[in-house]
Amino acid sequence: MNPGVPEPERPQRDPQRWLVLGGGYCGMRLVDQLLDLGDAVVVTHRAGTNRHTIHQSPASLAPDTWSPRPIPQLQVVAFDSVQGIDPDLGALGPFTAVLSTIPPGDAGVDPVLDRLGAALRRSAPPWVGYLSTSGVYGDLQGGWADESLPPRSRITRSRHRIDCEAAWRASGLAPLILRLPGIYGPGRSPFSRLNQRRARLIHKPGQVFSRVHVDDVVGAVLWCQRHGYRDTVVNVCDALPCPSSELLGLAARLLGCPLPPCERYRDVKAAMGPMARSFWLENRRVSNRRLLSWGYVLRYPTYREGLVATLAEESGGDFNPAHHRADGLLAG
Repeated sequence: MNPGVPEPERPQRDPQRWLVLGGGYCGMRLVDQLLDLGDAVVVTHRAGTNRHTIHQSPASLAPDTWSPRPIPQLQVVAFDSVQGIDPDLGALGPFTAVLSTIPPGDAGVDPVLDRLGAALRRSAPPWVGYLSTSGVYGDLQGGWADESLPPRSRITRSRHRIDCEAAWRASGLAPLILRLPGIYGPGRSPFSRLNQRRARLIHKPGQVFSRVHVDDVVGAVLWCQRHGYRDTVVNVCDALPCPSSELLGLAARLLGCPLPPCERYRDVKAAMGPMARSFWLENRRVSNRRLLSWGYVLRYPTYREGLVATLAEESGGDFNPAHHRADGLLAG
């Protein structure tokens, strides 16, 4: 996926048939990888039933952008729980694996289970995964969150996730719930904001964030499905939680551009929208120890490697990470 970055070893495996519920950022990155592996994929999208095509690389296009390039082993089908448009899973299956990337609805109800739960139970796929959020852990004042910690967030959208996780566990599908922190990667990185002078450098003492590169989300899904991990919870994140200023600082150095002026959170929080402010209300470090104990090797162990790979892909291979390693920018 990235020029100059070795691709992970691809195990010998029989072609499979996947149902990916939600053609967003992570969903389409997974679809790209599955097609490269020779799998057949059905992916849902709200845009309509006749778009049996796939977007180009997420590095250059928004997640909901579709190209006219037909791919025989891919079906794009409509699923819109608000409009009452449901795919016929009985006609589309059977599936080797199912992954839901779709967030809760406005009322906190899981759209997939609400509309398709009965059909999924009838089809009984061997493996089911659900992408959730590490936000369910709530505020730990910078402490570590592992999977043994009961969810306790007080933020509404995370409470909705807690409810949806409970619904998936009670669904009879024995899903693997993958809890993700902030996701970054090509097309979702600080580089465009810096180039367009839209980036903000906000400082809140002691505040840290965990994160994960989109390719490690995909890699973890494939690893866990291949090895049969299910009916439990796992955090998927890198190994270096840090302040957002560190991430932005490295991005600026890689681009060779200045940082925006530093703003104190206490001075700007009143002007933030509710969504933006909510990200600063909770402070935690997310542990990936369980994922690593399962044998998964992170492709990007920290944001440093991940940002380099992201910039290389976004720039079409014109970026040379070796130059910056020599300058010491990527040193630990």
